[in-house]
Amino acid sequence: MHEWLKTPPGQYLLDWERGRFDEAVADVFGYHALQLGLPELPALQNNRIPHRWLATDAPRPASAADFAPASPTLVTDFAALPFAENSLDLLLLPHTLELSPDPHATLREVERVLVPEGRVVIAGLNPMSLWGLRQSRTRLLHRLGMGDNYLPEVGEAIGYWRLRDWLRLLSFEVESVQFGCYRPASRSAAWLERMRWMDRAGERYWPIFGSIYFVVAVKRVRGMRLLGPSWKVPKALANAPVPIANKGNYSEG
Repeated sequence: MHEWLKTPPGQYLLDWERGRFDEAVADVFGYHALQLGLPELPALQNNRIPHRWLATDAPRPASAADFAPASPTLVTDFAALPFAENSLDLLLLPHTLELSPDPHATLREVERVLVPEGRVVIAGLNPMSLWGLRQSRTRLLHRLGMGDNYLPEVGEAIGYWRLRDWLRLLSFEVESVQFGCYRPASRSAAWLERMRWMDRAGERYWPIFGSIYFVVAVKRVRGMRLLGPSWKVPKALANAPVPIANKGNYSEG
């Protein structure tokens, strides 16, 4: 995927996703945040959490060096993260699931390490889009020995509705979802620019058929109740009258 992201459609995708990630993480607070994969997209740069990491599942190729964010990097298996349970406040998954050999295991691991009420932000390719349909047609042509891929040959694309079901099974609540990148599947920067108007039209007339979906979900824990600081006295108790001993019951020896 590293080489494809340097192409005009790859740059178009990165520009759209960079804006969405910047908006999504700007007001998320906590102590620890982690981005899984895609070093070409510094998705945590607009976040103010003090401890932020970028994790990859393989050593970073030299072709990605010019894009990589200036944050600590660790190499790990995304289905076995080296973090304790309930230890991370924010996780970002930019195309992580479709690039993972076991996306469901990766998502279960995300649920394990997130704190209650922690957030996961996911970007993925939408198979029900102009880009997705072209990729499906290309795969059919491959069987006849014809055609070139428009999108990078990654793992299985996971549709939004399927992803939403996975999140619900893992006790996540979808907070928001956006679709974007409605321009046709073209490799030409000039044609992509000419089709700029389709982004506005797509958002209005066929919103769920954008080539990319962007999901923000919150980890909910049933039966959990968030408590305020112990030094805060409830207002009802603070205004309650203080009982005074009845002097009539006091007698001197």
